Order: sequence, then C-alpha cells, then structure tokens
Amino acid sequence: MIPGFLRDLEHCVLCEWRCGVNRLAGERGVCGIGTPEVAAAMLHPAPPASYTIFLAGCNFRCLNCQNWEIAQYPETGEPVRGLVEPRTMAEEGLAALRSIRGRLIGADRLFFSGGSPDPSLPYIEEVVREARRRDPGVKVNYDTNGFMTEASLARVLEVSTSITCDIKAYHDDVHRALTGAPVAPVLRNAREIARNARELLWEFRFLVIPGITGDEVAPVAAFIADIDETIPFNLLAFRPNFVLEHHPRAIQYLMEEAVREAQAAGLENVRVHGYRGVAGEPPHARALPVRAGEDILARTIAQRAGCPTESRDCATCRLQQQCPIRRYRAKRSR
Repeated sequence: MIPGFLRDLEHCVLCEWRCGVNRLAGERGVCGIGTPEVAAAMLHPAPPASYTIFLAGCNFRCLNCQNWEIAQYPETGEPVRGLVEPRTMAEEGLAALRSIRGRLIGADRLFFSGGSPDPSLPYIEEVVREARRRDPGVKVNYDTNGFMTEASLARVLEVSTSITCDIKAYHDDVHRALTGAPVAPVLRNAREIARNARELLWEFRFLVIPGITGDEVAPVAAFIADIDETIPFNLLAFRPNFVLEHHPRAIQYLMEEAVREAQAAGLENVRVHGYRGVAGEPPHARALPVRAGEDILARTIAQRAGCPTESRDCATCRLQQQCPIRRYRAKRSR
C-alpha cells in the first residue's frame, strides 16, 4: 500500500521541470528517481553542524558535482539505504543529535541534502513531522539548488528552521551550460527567500570554477546585495570533480579576487570555504567584468562527455533517460 505522504509523486510537479510523471508507477522525469531513497545519513560538522540526511537523485546535471555518485543515482549504481521508514529516520537522527559525538561537534539540527532534496520533499516533510512529534523544538536545515516550484518553496519555508541555497550562476547561458537547467526559477526563489524569509536564510553559496563561473561572482553578489547587503555569501573553491575532473582548481589568488568582486558589488558578509586566511580588501567601486563566453567552455566539456544538446536543456533532451552526463564515471578520486 502506498503511504499517503507519497501521493504527490503520482503527478510530480515538485520542481520547476514540472514533469507531471507518475513516479509511483515507474515513470521517470528529469531527476530520474521513483520513490525517495536515502543514500546515506551521518553526523556532519560543516556549518551548520547537523545530522545530515543525503537523498538520492537530483534535478540538475552539474558538470562539477561533488556528490555525483548520489546525485546521478540510479545510473551510478551507488548502494543506497532506500526508502527508510520516516519514523525510523526521525528517531535515528534525534538519537545522533543527542549522542556524545553529536554534542561535541555542536550538531543541533536535521539537515536534508543530496543530490537535491526537492524530488524527496514529501518524504522530508514526513520525517520532520515524526521528529517534531518526539522533539517539537528540533531544528531543520533544507539544502537546495533553488529549483523548486513556488508551491514547493512555500512547503520548504514551512518545514525549515534554516536554509542553505546554492546559486550556480547569474546568467542563463552559463547556468544552463553548467547544470542543464534555466536560472530564472533559482533567482526567483532566492529572491523570495531573501526578501520574505530572511530569518531562515543561513547563507547563499557560490562555487568559483576557473574559466566557467569566475565572471559570475560580481553579478550574483550584486543580485544578493540589491536585496540585503548583509546576507552571508559563502564562496566555495572548486576542486576537480565529476565531468570536470581534469579542470584546474580555484587557486588562492582567484578566491581573493572573488572576495573583492563580491565586496565591491556591495556585500558585507563574504566568506571563503576551501582556503584558510583568505580575506578581501575593503570594498571599492568596481565595474562588472566583461563576460567572455564562460558558457562555451562548459558546453564544450559537456559535449565531449557525450551531451547531445547545444542548449543543455535537460527537459527537452532526446537522451533524457539515457543521459551521458548521468552515466559519466569520474576516474579521479576526491
């Protein structure tokens, strides 16, 4: 018998692909997954420290994915725990938060990540309901790429104590080349969170990829600063991963430049993850950089990996369910 909380999957429009497929009957949309499956769950010290539940599958096909074994499931064949009963998952998470190790690292919330948690939203809601029956004060972090529908975002805001949100790029051509998805829904949802749920926003995150997203730092930072210049902006240093396993890493100088770009765009709270001691100079007036075709490099890399489309629109691709990107196997270990 199908649990009631999974009924949304009979006509799935949880994310902005709005595939409308019946995932419970074996139909597959862009994310490629049926019922929600837990890939792994563990105590995790990365801010915010938490018990992190990684959901298998993703509605993006990012060339740089650091969790590609999970995100591109089931094509990867990665072993997963499967559909863990929500009550079991809730009890497990609460026990971990109360454990000695959980207290030592300061873990104070359940953290839902992936892949993308969006295709598993009904399952997440049920786990949270079970957890809050046992501990009404338990905190919940939702980690997102921002590609959910407006209705799904309202549900995320209802269930979350904090939200961490990635913005991969500002310009649509770069975002599509890197992720296979349009950027407009991401910016719409980021704006909604920042303007109307500011108290929930832990941070926006941006991955600096040499030659692909470097010139996107300033416009993304300006977009955020136009809403609230005090919003935390975490710049992540790219390390070779997945289809970009042979791509150069983001060196310290590039990260220092990214900090200055973000500050010059008006942001006051800029952090860097990946290099210790990187600090920007005081903000100064600076024009936005001239874009030099960052999307072309990403598209070329995707095409070399087998992507058949020029636009990288995963919803209309003829190989959607046999995607060469999803089937890519990185040889480089992390």
